[in-house]
Amino acid sequence: MKSVLLSIIIPCYNEEKTLEACAKGIQTISSQDLQLEIIIVDDASTDNSFAIASSLSQTFNNIRVIRHEINSGKGAALRTGFTHATGDFVAVHDADLEYDPRDLVRLIEPLRNNQAEVVIGSRFLSGDAHRVLYFWHSLGNRLLTFLSNMLTDLNLSDMETCYKVFKREVIQSITLSENRFGFEPEIVAKVAHKRLRVYEIGVSYHGRTYAQGKKIGLKDGFRAVYCILKYNLPTAPFVLQLAAFVTVSCLAALVNCALFLGLSGLGAQLSWAAPIAFAGSAVLLYGIASAVIFRRNAQWNTPITSALALIILALCCLASHHLTLLLQNHGFDAVPARLLAGGLALVCSFWPLKYLVFHEKPAPPWTS
Repeated sequence: MKSVLLSIIIPCYNEEKTLEACAKGIQTISSQDLQLEIIIVDDASTDNSFAIASSLSQTFNNIRVIRHEINSGKGAALRTGFTHATGDFVAVHDADLEYDPRDLVRLIEPLRNNQAEVVIGSRFLSGDAHRVLYFWHSLGNRLLTFLSNMLTDLNLSDMETCYKVFKREVIQSITLSENRFGFEPEIVAKVAHKRLRVYEIGVSYHGRTYAQGKKIGLKDGFRAVYCILKYNLPTAPFVLQLAAFVTVSCLAALVNCALFLGLSGLGAQLSWAAPIAFAGSAVLLYGIASAVIFRRNAQWNTPITSALALIILALCCLASHHLTLLLQNHGFDAVPARLLAGGLALVCSFWPLKYLVFHEKPAPPWTS
């Protein structure tokens, strides 16, 4: 078999307890037909990680060390590593000991055989050893994978896995933005939109506890949801965009109702309370829609577009106000009338916003 060079990127932040064992473990998979290039990116560690990495680079001539002066996150470290990779294939390997580097030999086989451009290692497919740990983490991973699959149209079993291997020209052609653990949903989204050939192979997993240095937390889970939406919805099919818009509209309608009740409680007249409440909910809806659903089309620097958006929202506000009065005249109480009128007006704003305000064809996700 033809010899290939595998570049392994190790993002490292305060991993002095495991870094040396990790790097030496990776060295064991080197063979006559598999050469290794190990790039350790120290993300401004405050412990002895950088010193250990430097010592390893002096011991092994295939280890290179790059240091960030400011801690920027796993995604930023991986971007640096990808830029410096020179191998035929590029793999991600965390600095802890949760993954077995011997699995990388199997992961690169579809790449070597030109069956795939990307191979992902799944912790949920393998029959190999797995440490039993956090139920809620496992459930969270599956839910995030489900949401990601729904928008990317992939059938992955483990989107959040560390083990992802790429052909070098593929990963270096993708522009990445996320600095922390949002890298995982971002790279999956951009790979999916490029319609690359993706394979998935089961891997073993030896998870560690927070006491042992695990860093990912609840806020990273919320960020992952945001990233899944951010990098998929702008190019999603019309039905999915509309569903997302309706969901946000329901949230905005609740805000509309709450503002209306608050202003009414302060003695404001209906003619003032209703439009002010709607304006607040419309701003919320417009902000979320332009940041996530239509993000790649947002034209913040076009006065005409901004004016058009204001006109559309003003017309929706006027329609909501008159519909509220109409419903109340037909026996509806104030609260359900506001919820129904505001929700309908906000949902109906989808079409003019999509086709008039954000009218340009979305740019491919991997170029933005």
